[in-house]
Amino acid sequence: MISTLLQYQMVTGDLSRSLKLTAKEPQVARESAKYLKEIGSIKSIDEFLKNDEVFSFAMKAMGLGDMAYAKGLMRKVLEGGVDSRTSYANRMADKRYAEFVKVFNFARYGATTTTFSRTQKPIVDAYVRQTLEVKSGQSNEAVRLALYFSRKAATLKNSYEVLADRALQQVVLTSLGLPKEFASANIDKQAAVITNRVKFEDFKDPAKLDTFLKRFATMWDLQNGGPQAAASPAVILNTGGTPGGIGQDLLARIQSFKLGGF
Repeated sequence: MISTLLQYQMVTGDLSRSLKLTAKEPQVARESAKYLKEIGSIKSIDEFLKNDEVFSFAMKAMGLGDMAYAKGLMRKVLEGGVDSRTSYANRMADKRYAEFVKVFNFARYGATTTTFSRTQKPIVDAYVRQTLEVKSGQSNEAVRLALYFSRKAATLKNSYEVLADRALQQVVLTSLGLPKEFASANIDKQAAVITNRVKFEDFKDPAKLDTFLKRFATMWDLQNGGPQAAASPAVILNTGGTPGGIGQDLLARIQSFKLGGF
């Protein structure tokens, strides 16, 4: 059985090659070509929603593939735009919807929306990246989580952004060696612990981000029964020198939390 760390490194060791190979897969290449051929001819929200293949492709590219069926919701999101702070998309807790509208901003640009380059090749690139992540997760969910985190990490500014996204939350809590029960603690207390232990500026440094994700991969295997050698230099390096990665001071703070709220 191959460790999570090794699987992750096999994908990211030459990420550009991994992406190119994914883009050349027959189905991906075919869907990408169709999207690029048809997106420019779409001039309205109605046309966008009626073109199932193009719309689904865009939704998958923006990480909303599981919501491609919800066209009523997406119509409301698109029609409201993002110019107003009180628009439907901007009021949604899941910021992926606002990001989707920023790209496909029919509310502001109307028929010219799909003439902007951001609706074309960048969407295909995003689709390829999403496909690579999903494919990697089929053999090991932790690899998908690590790839997703690496894509989002540089934009993260605070602990609440991590806690608002279950995938990001899982990576951070696993990397820090926090027990599953920690996720049931009051959100402000969770945020305080994460803020105390994570320097978000470090995620903008590729080397520091890589170290963080190596730690995540190692801790994932330790917590989930994957290939591991608790006393090996790699484990000691990636977990800060302790099998669980939790200091006595942090354990004391966790134990003082009242789970489920104040």
